[in-house]
Amino acid sequence: MYATGGNLVNWGNESSNQKAEVNQTNRWSRLLLAATFIVGGLTALAPSSAAQAAREFGLRAESPGFWNLLDKNAKLTQIATGFGFTEGPVWDKRGFIYVSDETINKIYRVYLNGKKEEVISLGDPDGNTFDRQHRLIDCASVLRAVIEVTPDGKYKILADHYQGKKLNTPNDVVVGPDGALYFTDPTMDFVQGAVQEIPFQGVYRLDAKGDLKLLTKELTQPNGLAFSPDGKRFYVDDSDQRNIRVYDFSADATLSNGRIFGEEPGGKDAGVPDGMKVDKNGTVFVTGPGGIWVWSPSGQHLGTIFMPEQPANLNWGDPDYHTLYITATKSVYRLETKTQGFVPYLK
Repeated sequence: MYATGGNLVNWGNESSNQKAEVNQTNRWSRLLLAATFIVGGLTALAPSSAAQAAREFGLRAESPGFWNLLDKNAKLTQIATGFGFTEGPVWDKRGFIYVSDETINKIYRVYLNGKKEEVISLGDPDGNTFDRQHRLIDCASVLRAVIEVTPDGKYKILADHYQGKKLNTPNDVVVGPDGALYFTDPTMDFVQGAVQEIPFQGVYRLDAKGDLKLLTKELTQPNGLAFSPDGKRFYVDDSDQRNIRVYDFSADATLSNGRIFGEEPGGKDAGVPDGMKVDKNGTVFVTGPGGIWVWSPSGQHLGTIFMPEQPANLNWGDPDYHTLYITATKSVYRLETKTQGFVPYLK
């Protein structure tokens, strides 16, 4: 079932210069617009003319359970646009979102009225999170480091080497059930001339003392990551393999029983698994081809949130954490849901 949100304008296709295969796609648009969909309860065939080739917001259920999470008449709001390539949204209770711009090389505060304030100028900032001390943590690709962004607009390197070798390009970061930071380290954002020193793309744990522990190196290009609300499952997606893996997570911060949780196939330029977040019931929201794929805790694809621009990441926000804030190519969007997000740094 496919339902469009009410009174939304059409956005044209945009493309990213920086993220491998995470961009807009005319091919996806043509396939989508050729499909049958439901608008206002009426079934119709979408026009196939070039004038109608823009991507649109829409909801498509693969299971009735999808509608327990989202209203069929949900509306997507564009908060701000005009960025280079947006990533790493983090809601701040003061009423704004931190957003990375990977091509303009800045982190901004973005307010709900569209106002932007520069926080720091930084080469290719990527995924962000707060830690449990409410410090803003960023994956800084050009620095090849995980950093703390300080209130005075500077930064402090928390980790940039593993066993004496430079990290690759840290991509996304999350707080674990033990309060440590967990991050992915693919090679997708190497600048020209950079040399890979670590012969794999790993997933790491960084504790408060600055000690770095390798958790796994079996993924090709690890990207988004998240924990289940009970802290017993650890999810990591692989942008190269186009799948999501899940591991059992132990109290001693070790992973075991790695297996495929879900697959997100798509065309060459349709977008790949990237940022992910989990709700309080363990539902997993993962950006992927065409938009955001929604998965049950058992690995059932419940449905897809189609986006007018290809999303790279998302996060929960607003005082009740019922709202998704989505970074999608050149814009930031807001979508109210019927569920409540799991926000690990608030525990």
